[in-house]
Amino acid sequence: MSTEVKVPVLGESVAEATIGEWLKQPGDPVAVDDPIASLETDKVAIEVTASVAGVMGQQIAKVGDNVAVGAVIATIEAGSGAAPAASAAAAPTPAPAPAVAEASESAVLSPAVRRAVLEHGIDPAQVKGTGKDGRLTKEDVLAAAAAKSAAPAPAVAAPVAAPAPAGARGEERVKMTRLRQTVAKRLKEAQNTAALLTTFNDCDMSAVMKARDTFRDAFEKKHGVRLGFMSFFAKAACLALKDFPAVNARIEGDEIVYHPYVDLSVAVSAPNGLVVPVVRDVDQLSFAEIEKAIAGYGKKAKEGTLTMADMAGGTFTISNGGVFGGLMSTPIINPPQSAVLGLHRIEDRPVVRDGQIVIRPMMYLALSYDHRLIDGREAVTALKTIKEAIEDPTRLLIDL
Repeated sequence: MSTEVKVPVLGESVAEATIGEWLKQPGDPVAVDDPIASLETDKVAIEVTASVAGVMGQQIAKVGDNVAVGAVIATIEAGSGAAPAASAAAAPTPAPAPAVAEASESAVLSPAVRRAVLEHGIDPAQVKGTGKDGRLTKEDVLAAAAAKSAAPAPAVAAPVAAPAPAGARGEERVKMTRLRQTVAKRLKEAQNTAALLTTFNDCDMSAVMKARDTFRDAFEKKHGVRLGFMSFFAKAACLALKDFPAVNARIEGDEIVYHPYVDLSVAVSAPNGLVVPVVRDVDQLSFAEIEKAIAGYGKKAKEGTLTMADMAGGTFTISNGGVFGGLMSTPIINPPQSAVLGLHRIEDRPVVRDGQIVIRPMMYLALSYDHRLIDGREAVTALKTIKEAIEDPTRLLIDL
């Protein structure tokens, strides 16, 4: 008896996905709720799990195939999947060992992790995973590769490889993931459709840094989450969006749609690329609630468990390129939104205060916006409002 494995409902307006990876192979034992395949949608990777126990049967779709919701992609057969013990006298000739040995759990490696394993020559069986259910993450593999590089070389010299032919250069062709294709398409559409413009300002981070240092321990002890800069900028953005509602609006046909709430898209890095989960009603949340929501999304992004519901909507975006060391950028809006705030690294720079040159921790701020909807005066003043709220956080308390 066999049970069909079908593509589950993927989310609102998502009709198909791409087979990213098979996590079980024909003949593998399967338990209820075991991940069988990884599907890549326009926004997230989704695991297809087993509804029954048995043995993995036929794989009807191949990696890279586009499959519609409800399509049958595999079967699960009845049985335990246990392989009979091999006779010692009739042991088969061992097959050549693969270039990289795979752990018993290697069937659930994500595409990004599998590629890192192959690139760095790491045996996943020898690396302890820190992801969900002990799975390997890309960071685990990179850490193992760094440790491997730091290890002393063996005493026995390895055979010298034959030199490559003069002028020979290798190339690698890797099919773009569905997520990367969608990101590329949406960003290009944003450039082609919106009248993009970016305004800049710089911000003295002294007051926020002092506040965070003063209340860091007490805040974490009370709320169970670290006090970061994102909650300050989220609150400052809400002040600006309240005063300049066009920055929080969108164009729909020949109408402007204004939002009396702020659903904040926060750009976070995931193994398969940049994703933007949404913190709902951020204008109604406390500092602790904002930090908990962002930390939760960061954890889910690392584990690859973000859902379509986590990504849906959003009226305004904050993207922090500073965590990667970026000094300045011109971020691109996330359609149908009309504006995005870019944060950057903090560095000590000389500035003039009361006629004196002093050193202050400064950050460049960038607000990219759709000039079809937002006038320059509104954009510049909105960014100035954010700057002033960060430089004097008291404004966040008195709504000024």
